[in-house]
Amino acid sequence: MSDRSIRFNVPTVEGRELEHVAAAVRGGHTASSGPFTELVSTLLAEHHGAPDALLTTSCTDALEMTALMLDLGPGDAVVVPSFTFVTSALAYTRTGARLLFCDIERDTLALDPVQLERLLATHPNVRCVVHVHYAGIAGRIAEVADLVARYPRVTLVEDNAHGLFGMVGERTLGTYGRFSTLSFHETKNFICGEGGALIVNDEADVGRAHVLLDKGTDRRAFSLGLTDKYTWRDTGSSFGLSDMLAAYLWGQLEQRETILAQRRGVFDRYAASLAPVADEVGIRLPVVPEGRTPAWHMFHLLLPDASSRDHALDALRRAGVHATFHYVPLHRSDGGRRFAAAPSECPVTDDVSARLLRLPFHNRMSASEQERVVGVLLDSLRTYGGASAATG
Repeated sequence: MSDRSIRFNVPTVEGRELEHVAAAVRGGHTASSGPFTELVSTLLAEHHGAPDALLTTSCTDALEMTALMLDLGPGDAVVVPSFTFVTSALAYTRTGARLLFCDIERDTLALDPVQLERLLATHPNVRCVVHVHYAGIAGRIAEVADLVARYPRVTLVEDNAHGLFGMVGERTLGTYGRFSTLSFHETKNFICGEGGALIVNDEADVGRAHVLLDKGTDRRAFSLGLTDKYTWRDTGSSFGLSDMLAAYLWGQLEQRETILAQRRGVFDRYAASLAPVADEVGIRLPVVPEGRTPAWHMFHLLLPDASSRDHALDALRRAGVHATFHYVPLHRSDGGRRFAAAPSECPVTDDVSARLLRLPFHNRMSASEQERVVGVLLDSLRTYGGASAATG
């Protein structure tokens, strides 16, 4: 990789992450449920105002735990956006449940409540709705929550992999559903290589969630002195995060205000550079509705059409700028067709997926690096064949 290459994520160690990892090793508790696990879990639970937060080996595992908590199985259906990463859906197919793919709204690229209402009204076997906070920007989550509440057998799960510390007004993302999930994968704002969390928003779910986390045993009850031994009680798996990874994560979360400020700076510089020329070159910047505080996870653009997006991607990559797209629609994938409960039409997802471009984005990105990214992007669009109006 040349010095002129600009990538998405540049891992840096600025605080006490490695000191914490060394302390975990010296302390002798390197498996799950150690002292650093407790620190992170407490912080996350307090931030969400939740009864508990359980650290997991990935966001995927946290989503799989929600499927187990809901006892989903054959005959049940789960509504997921087609515009999301595959694990938002995959976690539920493992139980035998089938998928109903829902379209997204054009501004925030989150679940469309209008189509969701049609799906709930026409599919009485729906047991779960998964809402994804794309780019850490809240969509119409309050409307989605109110709609789901009209169906007593349906549970709302927030896939908040992008959105830790994002807000709607004074309300935290991840507090609208019975459960929410987080990701600490190396591509996220706060990282430990691989990791995740399950936020449990109902006290009644805490006990069973820990049984599932601890390989189906009542180990937590034993550690709290509530039983004189622990035994196999339920289904479950080895979902818990190593305390060494929790230690590294704690070092990130200790710096959360600094990290969020850095990421907001990157977002704001992109916006300031591109907003004045957006109409000229036909791009749409991220839409942040009034009253929303993003988690500053990424900066994405919608280009006029698929060919101009692909042209810009190629130009950026040839210049050593590692931009990318997002996502291949799940309803058009082989897996999506295989596990679908019914055929889906998601025209907004199809359109957005063909035109979306993500710019490089990381905590330590410099103004000069951003200037080069913007320069290459604008040159590619201006020489592609003339400006065209953004289609939204």
